[in-house]
Amino acid sequence: MGLFDKLTQGLSRTAERLAQRFDDIVRRADAPDRQADGVDVDTVEALEELLLGADVGLPATARLLDGVRVQQRRGESLRALLTAELREIFADAETPLRRPATGPRVVLIVGVNGTGKTTTVGKLANRLRLDGEKPLICAADTFRAAAVDQLQVWATRAGVDLVRAPEGSDPAAVVFDALAAGKARGVGTVLIDTAGRLHTRVNLMAELDKIRRITEREVPGAPHEVLLVLDATVGQNGLVQAREFAATAGVTGVVLTKLDGTAKGGIAIAIAHELKLPIRFVGVGESIDDLLPFSADSYVDALFRPSW
Repeated sequence: MGLFDKLTQGLSRTAERLAQRFDDIVRRADAPDRQADGVDVDTVEALEELLLGADVGLPATARLLDGVRVQQRRGESLRALLTAELREIFADAETPLRRPATGPRVVLIVGVNGTGKTTTVGKLANRLRLDGEKPLICAADTFRAAAVDQLQVWATRAGVDLVRAPEGSDPAAVVFDALAAGKARGVGTVLIDTAGRLHTRVNLMAELDKIRRITEREVPGAPHEVLLVLDATVGQNGLVQAREFAATAGVTGVVLTKLDGTAKGGIAIAIAHELKLPIRFVGVGESIDDLLPFSADSYVDALFRPSW
């Protein structure tokens, strides 16, 4: 199955929620007797309700509706106008992971508990390996033995090495060991799985800052990426998490998980519009190959293509 097909399948619940109602709105908006007058009030209200119901959020919805109102007078199709506006929103959202000129790339994985953070690390390691890299996983969540054991399972499935330490060890010390191992083994990327934390937990955020300082000291320019893992099923609460982590943890990109488990996959639009953060990957299933590089065109096409 190709990447577009996997994304389309993963977004099917959201697309089903949108498809028929959006098609009805398009038919009304594109009717010949409506073209001269532009988009009507009923169409705007119906479209607003549809977008908000998909968790696009108020600011992004307002932008989309403003764009449609202005451009509809040109006589273009509502579908074409909306998808063009969405591609504008996603203009800077689709970027690859940054890579340093020398040394291993260091990627911190952060987020709250329950977002799929640990499984994302395993899936990302597998994707990097399939792309020809030699990744290394660092189990820096030393507070929960179950988390490290779970990560070991994913590392084994992905066919990559894992650096771990006994439960209760200093996470920064584990990171130090992993970076030393990464440099010695010539790995391409060190993926650091940090403990799940809320931005309001001062002690845990201080620990994360300590981990950042260790990476900066040991590898020039590190961490090269700080990826925030967000659960798409929590909707606008995820946007709140993203905003706070961006302010406190130096987030450089988002991994949006569990898109296959929600009918409100529009949260990706809200993230791109309000936070201006790249969406690096999306999770669309439980299999090890169900982490996909984000593609704005594929995402928009999967959500708003005609249902007929």
